[in-house]
Amino acid sequence: MSDLKLQLKDAQKQAMRDKNKPRLICIRTMLAEFKRIEVDERIELDQARGLGVLDKMLKQRRDSITQYEAAARQDLADVEHFEMGVIQEFLPTPLTDDEVTALIAQAIADSGAS
Repeated sequence: MSDLKLQLKDAQKQAMRDKNKPRLICIRTMLAEFKRIEVDERIELDQARGLGVLDKMLKQRRDSITQYEAAARQDLADVEHFEMGVIQEFLPTPLTDDEVTALIAQAIADSGAS
């Protein structure tokens, strides 16, 4: 079982203890998506694939927010914003532009390219 899946299961238990129903629903949705993929493809999700699934779910939430705001459904957009926040807790923080530039410069220096 991947570390990500273990983190989600621990977060699910904590949400149950805290009686935080909206968070619990979101975490259960993530776990259900993991399970669906594992059953459909007869594999066990690894860390990289799990992060890809969460990234896809995050993109779906962004698209939904755009549609809900266009339809003047702020209540539904707020739910999607909340779910995005929960999903982002389990994703690694993205690199800043400066960090990416530094990594590229380091890779160029290491390879001897110009």
